[in-house]
Amino acid sequence: MKLRFATVWLAGCSGCHMSFLDLDEWLIELAERVDVVFSPVASDIKTYPEDVDVCLVEGGVANADNLELILQVRARTRLLVSFGDCAITANVPGMRNRLEGAEPVLRRGYLELADGSGQLPHAPGLVPELLERVLPLHELVPVDHYLPGCPPSAARIRAFLEPLLRGEPPLMEGAAMIRFG
Repeated sequence: MKLRFATVWLAGCSGCHMSFLDLDEWLIELAERVDVVFSPVASDIKTYPEDVDVCLVEGGVANADNLELILQVRARTRLLVSFGDCAITANVPGMRNRLEGAEPVLRRGYLELADGSGQLPHAPGLVPELLERVLPLHELVPVDHYLPGCPPSAARIRAFLEPLLRGEPPLMEGAAMIRFG
């Protein structure tokens, strides 16, 4: 029976997903062993499904939509993986935390740096509200595995996934597997 596999992209640059695509020919092997049930790079499905076996989540949690999605992902996923440094530490998206709140971030980005015609975005239902801070996944939901890197290399992703496909925990030791950055 194939694993139900998903990937999610929250507040990040998509570098982890690009590195995932760098698995090249191994993606064909992976596709033979998993059913990709949700992913920004493989489907147009808009609703996160039930009963997902493994989900790689890229990015920190920066806005209301990210928060809603990560809560759904955790509730519907057996093994949740913090995929990359942004998911693990908030990394680059978390740099806005130094401005101490959503309002100073919006003011800086949309008024102070604007060309004179700036205005604060406010379109409930269209533009998700920023959270006060960008948070790593583990501050909001239990995380089962951490896959560091900015982004993790394709070789590291494969070395992480191969044991999972055999029903074994990934071996996360040595610099090749646990180095950040």
